[in-house]
Amino acid sequence: MTSAFDPAAYKETTRLQWQETAPAWRDWGPLLESWLGEATELMLDLAGIGPGMKVLDVAAGAGGQTLKAARRVGTSGAVLATDISSNIIELAARDARAAGLSNVAARVMDGENLDVSDASFDAVISRVGLIYFPDRARALQEIRRVLRPGGRISTIVYSTPEANGFFSIPISIIRRIAGLPPPAPGIPGPFCLGGPGVLEAAYRAAGFRSIVVRTVQAPVRLPSTAECVRFERESFGALHAMLARASDEERRRAWTEIERALAQFEGPEGFVGPCELLVGAAEK
Repeated sequence: MTSAFDPAAYKETTRLQWQETAPAWRDWGPLLESWLGEATELMLDLAGIGPGMKVLDVAAGAGGQTLKAARRVGTSGAVLATDISSNIIELAARDARAAGLSNVAARVMDGENLDVSDASFDAVISRVGLIYFPDRARALQEIRRVLRPGGRISTIVYSTPEANGFFSIPISIIRRIAGLPPPAPGIPGPFCLGGPGVLEAAYRAAGFRSIVVRTVQAPVRLPSTAECVRFERESFGALHAMLARASDEERRRAWTEIERALAQFEGPEGFVGPCELLVGAAEK
């Protein structure tokens, strides 16, 4: 028998994961931008982000996409980066200051309860963040509320587990070794919006129109399988949360098995882990 899903507990666990892994996520920034770069540019394109616009970045993380948006809007525009984790959003603010981007502000904020005025933004973006909201419908309704009429939402999510072996294989191994049940329908997680038509349906239910979803192949490229395992061990808080109740021996066994399984993606060009992203945009 599985225990009932507790949204409040899930949200707090997620916050604590990012509090802990924030420095590592930021340290892996160059990999993140090379891996997610093409999808990020498409996200900004589909949001129509340009000079003078006001942009809200929901679940901004360490803010690589925040900085890209800030450069597009220029000094006549502004970007507000928000995240539930104070540690990671402070890193985003620090990087914006270091880059000389005075048009970036950063605030700790829950994406399901946006503490901003109605119709106050021209665009809202979220890079691999929407998948982790316990109440995704509320988050989308909040995003729609803060957009001006005609404003656009644009997000990046993973597609299906089958197309994202670099991540789904570790998840399946950890789930088996830790004795975790399969995720129930509707529960937040990496692939919850990746099925055919799922992201479109979520947008439509929130009242968005002119919906477009594009697929981007975004392989994770690293020198070796061992480097990919190090990246995931250091940066993917969700994997550590799944192993929270496992013994030390079970953890060791899980990571050993993960490295062995991911080795299938290593070849003459190093590690090339399959990843497929969906970039979905829509209009208020």
